[in-house]
Amino acid sequence: MPGMVVFGRRWGIASDDLVFPGSFELFIRILWWIGTMVLFIYHKGHFECNGRAVLHSYLVGLLVVLALIILSLCAIVYISAQGTITNPGPRRSMPVLVYLRAVLYVPELVWACLGAVWVSDDGRGCDPATVGAVISAVVASWIILLFTAVGVVFVFDPLGNPRPQPPAMEPLGVRDMQSSEGTQFLSTARSLAVKVWESRLRLLCCCLPQDESSRAAFSSIAQLFSSFFSDTDLVPSDIAAGLALLHQEQDKMERSRDPDVVVPHSPSSPVGEDLEGELEKATHWMQFAAAAYGWPLYIYSNLFTGPCKLSGDCCRSRVAEDEIVGGDHLGCHFSSILQTTGLQYRDFIHVSFHNQIYEIPFFVALDHKREAILVAVRGTLSLKDVLTDLSAECENLPIEGVSGACYAHKGISQAAGYVYKRLVNDGILNQAFSIAPEYKLVITGHSLGAGAASVLAILLRNSFPTLQCYAFSPPGGLLSKALADYSKDFVVSVVLGKDLVPRLSIPNMEDLKRKLLKIVSNCNKPKYRILLQGCWYELFGGDPDDCPTEMDNRREQELSQPLLGEESLIIRHSSSYQSLGSDESPAHTPAHLPLFLPGRILHITEDGPTRRSCFSQVRYRADWSNEMAFRSILISPRMLTDHMPDIVLRALGTLTKDKPFSLCPSSLSDSQHNAI
Repeated sequence: MPGMVVFGRRWGIASDDLVFPGSFELFIRILWWIGTMVLFIYHKGHFECNGRAVLHSYLVGLLVVLALIILSLCAIVYISAQGTITNPGPRRSMPVLVYLRAVLYVPELVWACLGAVWVSDDGRGCDPATVGAVISAVVASWIILLFTAVGVVFVFDPLGNPRPQPPAMEPLGVRDMQSSEGTQFLSTARSLAVKVWESRLRLLCCCLPQDESSRAAFSSIAQLFSSFFSDTDLVPSDIAAGLALLHQEQDKMERSRDPDVVVPHSPSSPVGEDLEGELEKATHWMQFAAAAYGWPLYIYSNLFTGPCKLSGDCCRSRVAEDEIVGGDHLGCHFSSILQTTGLQYRDFIHVSFHNQIYEIPFFVALDHKREAILVAVRGTLSLKDVLTDLSAECENLPIEGVSGACYAHKGISQAAGYVYKRLVNDGILNQAFSIAPEYKLVITGHSLGAGAASVLAILLRNSFPTLQCYAFSPPGGLLSKALADYSKDFVVSVVLGKDLVPRLSIPNMEDLKRKLLKIVSNCNKPKYRILLQGCWYELFGGDPDDCPTEMDNRREQELSQPLLGEESLIIRHSSSYQSLGSDESPAHTPAHLPLFLPGRILHITEDGPTRRSCFSQVRYRADWSNEMAFRSILISPRMLTDHMPDIVLRALGTLTKDKPFSLCPSSLSDSQHNAI
């Protein structure tokens, strides 16, 4: 940080990002030079085959070119390792070294062509080992040139054209924000950023139909991404270094807490609630939420037995077209649902595998064991679902009887509206209750399905006052405070460990960006050391790095403005920096409306040391929590694995099977601590 400016534009790579690629290429070039020198010494004085003059010139020239490249790489690696992320001063000469290295590609290309000519025309009468060595050198040259071209494509920044910056004596962003010329510049820059993100999304989703829903989703996501990334001069490696530092900082804070402190009973759940009974019901309904994913999750969870069980059922299962919409031709999805849930074919009222943007699969079945009509909504499994997830701006969701602002995640709200119309307008629920009128309605789902199930439960609550919803790992940025409080009477959210998704919201992402900027700006170590120590910590553990975390007043005042490098594209103030010196949660950055998890929150955490051996048995505990505990993102290797539905189901199963061993000590009364 900032992005390096060479060849008249800013690139998506910083001047301190060349330590590792430069070291790797340096290692290859040194081995290459040694091999060439051995070959030259072996043939010195007796180049006796055809084209010996060409071979002699090729080897001498290759030694010289490789020596120059090695020297330039040594300088690049040394200079790139100097300074810190926010102090690029010691690396001012890096653009000159990059130009020098680029110039050396020309003789390397010439010598690669010369070697190819010698092999094809004059190498037939020479020693096969010599011919093979020259061929290897030519191939290596072309491979390096190819990888260099691919690397240039990856670090190319479409928004990297340099722009005129305000004079140094004026604070960054002030002049442009106060002048009409600056306002026009910022508007043009934002518009360009949105167009670039839209183009990226269209390219990424080129296999999807470019209909009205797709265009609306692309536009919504592009505006979100452009506004989030446009006010910083971070490159990807800066973010990786910041995440490594933040993970260690969070681990230090977690270790410093007193483990004997008793967590008071959460206000999100009434005192005396049957936590054990809720866990048993959650375990039961999680099987249906996992079953909604169909055969991919079933095969993933049963690698050895799953394919054998489904291979025969897929071809035999033939379900009427009016009961399965958009299903697979062999019926593997439905067969896996039958295997996972243990239900019979006659227990299913409707199964839909139709999947589009804002339209997600679901099924309706009769669960005679729990005497319930079950609606299970599938989570994210396709690119269309990802676009639904990323449509994260707020949408009004007025509900009768709810006072206060009612709004929800747009993409999930529209997906829930689609399922609602299918259930109500198509008469699916009426059909189910005509078969079992005494049954209660239960809605469940995981991830995206959990968010849609929660919104769907809110939409159906007035018509079905006794319904219950079990949302597993729901998205954090889902409901406004009024709707979240309203849903506590009938929605139970289950969150495992440090799962990222329940903590994922726009304010939380802004808070994460603010923390990353603070910890990266304050670290006095070079980036390559941060990344090396971070990788070692993630793989082997140990003590967290003692990188400083507090800024003096002078640095804090400097960073109260947008953290922009000399070559930054956009100069504008962002809400992310309003309280950069504070560690408070995103309540201080009200640029985006706050959204919360639905219902009462059941938080499952590992009971025991943070790091354990691969073969040790995992122990869990469950506590009632509240939405305020999920207002910041926790960095951990398990932040993604804790979200997987099979892991959530396994944790719930462990809790319900190991009751005698997982109950809290009897000295803690239920009024103080309600946990399993």
